Amino acid sequence: MDFILESLNSRQKEAVLATQGPVLIIAGAGSGKTKTLTHRLAYILKKGTKPENILALTFTNKAAGEMKNRIRDLLLKTDSGFQNFHLPYLGTFHAFGVKILRREISKLGFNQDFVIYDDDDSKALIKKTIEELNLDPKTWNPGAVLAKISSIKNELRGEKFFSELENQTSVFQKILGLIFKRYEEKLKENNALDFDDLLVKTVSLFQNFPATLAQYQKQFRYILIDEYQDTNSIQYALIRLLSQNHNNVCVVGDDAQAIYSFRGADFRNILNFEIDYPDAKVIFLDENYRSTQNILEAASGVIAKNVFQKPKNLWTSNQSGQPILISSAATEKSEARLVVEEIKYLMRENKLKPKDFAVLYRTNAQSRAQEEAFLAEKIPYRIIGGVKFWSRKEIKDALSYLKIIQNEADRISLLRIINTPPRGIGKKTQELIFQKGLIEAANLNSNVKSFFSLMEELKKESEALSLNSLIKLIMEKTGYFDYLKNEAELSHNDRRENIQELLGAAKNWGNEPAQKTLPEFLTHVSLFSSGDEMDEKNAVSLMTIHAAKGLEFPAVFIIGCEEGLLPWRDSLTNPAELEEERRLCYVGMTRAKERLHLIFTRSRTLYGLNSINSPSRFLADIPEHLVEFNEAEGVGQNEEIIIF
Repeated sequence: MDFILESLNSRQKEAVLATQGPVLIIAGAGSGKTKTLTHRLAYILKKGTKPENILALTFTNKAAGEMKNRIRDLLLKTDSGFQNFHLPYLGTFHAFGVKILRREISKLGFNQDFVIYDDDDSKALIKKTIEELNLDPKTWNPGAVLAKISSIKNELRGEKFFSELENQTSVFQKILGLIFKRYEEKLKENNALDFDDLLVKTVSLFQNFPATLAQYQKQFRYILIDEYQDTNSIQYALIRLLSQNHNNVCVVGDDAQAIYSFRGADFRNILNFEIDYPDAKVIFLDENYRSTQNILEAASGVIAKNVFQKPKNLWTSNQSGQPILISSAATEKSEARLVVEEIKYLMRENKLKPKDFAVLYRTNAQSRAQEEAFLAEKIPYRIIGGVKFWSRKEIKDALSYLKIIQNEADRISLLRIINTPPRGIGKKTQELIFQKGLIEAANLNSNVKSFFSLMEELKKESEALSLNSLIKLIMEKTGYFDYLKNEAELSHNDRRENIQELLGAAKNWGNEPAQKTLPEFLTHVSLFSSGDEMDEKNAVSLMTIHAAKGLEFPAVFIIGCEEGLLPWRDSLTNPAELEEERRLCYVGMTRAKERLHLIFTRSRTLYGLNSINSPSRFLADIPEHLVEFNEAEGVGQNEEIIIF
């Protein structure tokens, strides 16, 4: 026990020892949150709690994996007997939902071999629904409709929406309801769940089957939630349901880092925790281990202007460090050159490596000028949050074949591959397949019959072949590699290499028959999140501030520090949204460990439009004694650099 506690500061130790009753841990930026959580879980386990009685939920697989590794290492250092010890459930909300639904979903009328639709699959199903209802796809954009449906689901308003459908006087609401209802019916026909359903169905299960809920309430004696400020209505409801028995719920987060309202997150969940749990113990982790004193003080100056927050006084024993550099540039091109030149200087003089730098921005469109500058200077860089590996066309094609082998009712995956590679199966036949299914359509068309026979053969082979071998067979039997040679969008070699990468991933699932490993593999792919993309490449990281949350770098540049960008233009007349923009700026600033450079331009071309913006109001909130102003290219000697 002493080993678990000895490296903790007094506040961290208090958080670890507070195991009974509701606990709220406000973990400031860089305050050792992950260390505290892992030590807390290790402490509970070491006291004799069984792993199956603990539930720990996070927001990314990467965070869950890191915590598992730390807990395992910590337990092994205290007792070598933990070598074969299994860990408690520690994963994402959605992965937990899948785990419950694979056991219990038959109660809701689905089969346990359900497939999980990603956004592309869901949009395709919405599009088919819109077509069937003879609606104009330009008026009823599938992406916009899906976003609206997702919002309704995550706010737990689905059942109420359907019950009030007949009484709606709004034409928009009536049509949206018809699309929504038919979409839900089609999901069930396809034995498919969309991503939101992984939690919606879990909560519905618990609400409608009290005995099932009681079983899990009894099992999970200790519940821990990471990043509680990012929870939405459905996640909040899930936590409340599960914690009602033992009431040992510990939530960890920082209201100052609540930046995901556009995803439905409600930071009021963390502000209202003491109302929900009146006997809650509140612990502030206020010592920052990441940033220099100057960076921490500058970020605190920005966030201090927010009204809706839990006041906290972050401090650090780190040195003062370099002043915060604020620069003015003439245009986005000179802004990019400024970034590149400083990176070159710091790599040369301070021996920093490309991976030590991050360039953060409010919107992805700002990366273009930066990319051009890095390319010109041959500095390696990577865009975080671009097209994900699992979203690439050839990968989704291969996965669709696998989904049909697992679940032949999945008509969205079927439509994706029925004529890929081309088999002479036209649009009318595809409509018939969507309406009637593959088996019935196979009797009406020889090309469809051949495809049906192929899929039956592949399904039979899945009973003996490993997942890796099955994918190879799919590529061979379908002639997919020959098909790629005729695709002009991306070189044949690039696409083939992506398939080879998929085969490499499939190897990790061993030599067991694919029929046995396929459901788990497809679930793993469906739950892969943007927060899991980071790797160890030695390259400058370019990303939005939203994507940077949870990361840290020795040197950080925040570009576009202008009114209309940071803060974003739509927030300027909305106090609540403006507070979130301030939190976003705070998150960006606290990613920096040693150097922070904030840049604004006097003229910027974005989305094809040229604009003249004022410097961000957030720059004026930084105490002047912390700042060094830099006059960049294009600024005359007598010009005013900062105008607030």
